[in-house]
Amino acid sequence: MEGISLSHKDQSSSPPVMPWREFADWIRMGDRHDVVWGWIRNGYIPHEKVGKHVLVNVALFTS
Repeated sequence: MEGISLSHKDQSSSPPVMPWREFADWIRMGDRHDVVWGWIRNGYIPHEKVGKHVLVNVALFTS
């Protein structure tokens, strides 16, 4: 996640949680979904599983 910079505008307009693929696009890693999934699987990104969906806790991630 080095080199990824999110502006304050990007952070303030984010929802508290979002699907992990949308999160990957949001942090401009849309072409590397496999890397983002690895971060989630290894616990580097806070997430919750709701049914079969994996949601990234953006509020906790940005704090």
